[in-house]
Amino acid sequence: MLMVKENLFLSCDWGTSSFRLRLVEVHSCKVIAQRSNNQGINSIHQLWVAAKLNNAQRVPFYQAILKNEIRLLQQETHHQLEGVPLIVSGMASSTLGIVELPYKPLPFSIDGSDLQTGHLPATNDFNHNMLIISGVRSDDDVMRGEEIQLVGCSPDPQAGEHLFILPGTHSKHIKVENGKVVHFQTFMTGEMFDLLSTRSILAGSIEKGLPGAAGPDRTSFLQGVNDGKSMNPLHAFFLVRTNALFGKLTKQDNWFYLSGLLIGLELKDIPMYDCRITLLVNEQLQPYYLLALQQMGLPGEISVINVDQALLNGHCQLYQKASHSPWQTSTSL
Repeated sequence: MLMVKENLFLSCDWGTSSFRLRLVEVHSCKVIAQRSNNQGINSIHQLWVAAKLNNAQRVPFYQAILKNEIRLLQQETHHQLEGVPLIVSGMASSTLGIVELPYKPLPFSIDGSDLQTGHLPATNDFNHNMLIISGVRSDDDVMRGEEIQLVGCSPDPQAGEHLFILPGTHSKHIKVENGKVVHFQTFMTGEMFDLLSTRSILAGSIEKGLPGAAGPDRTSFLQGVNDGKSMNPLHAFFLVRTNALFGKLTKQDNWFYLSGLLIGLELKDIPMYDCRITLLVNEQLQPYYLLALQQMGLPGEISVINVDQALLNGHCQLYQKASHSPWQTSTSL
């Protein structure tokens, strides 16, 4: 059972390549202060492997990283953070993380009540009760972190069929029916963009473009979207090279073309969904995905929710439940 101290808790989103820690006021869900860096689970796991410690030392190793970040946050805020409970989501529950937790099989409730969680009680060396949230799995797909972002959207459980699109390194398309997630798919959109634009033959044909106030360059981006939804991708990717080789597009235009190509490829099946669609996205990717979805000719309005706020809302909701009663699905670790 997590105990509320001074109406505060620590919210940690520990992804594969990034780390973010926030001090949060429970009832208002207001962020008092935060720290972020690129010390994701992957880099910390590499340090763990290099240290050649035994498995019994794994949890203390990761807790030492967290303890230092909490200490730095305390110095910045002048809040006494000893004993303040901590919620961690993302890759912390993976094979690379603090402790491996099993995935929750589909379906799962969008209120988060049946998510798989684990509880690490406070110790003398790490004086913070820690609730670790695991991910979700289907028969052929997995996600860690996006499930809590979805919970933070507070979807209407009576709304029927609803599709949530979560862009990113590994974009997720999550289908909700009557208050439960019943299906999802992962698309390696962001990772493929990084690989193709920096490590393939296409790298010499691309320079990072600067989107204007209205978003990406519309002409080259939408050309990419249209090609992505209609062409064989193995051929379409090579057009990035010939666009530059034949002077059809500048290298910066090619940046937007490749973005559109990959996003169009990801979204090409979206028109077959005859349901509400919500884009759960950060400010950087929002104009790209909105423009691409509009190009798909979808009927009706696309609603947009900020993904960072959704994650925070999800942590607040789960924390309030955990702090007022024992979490029945939580495993003591």
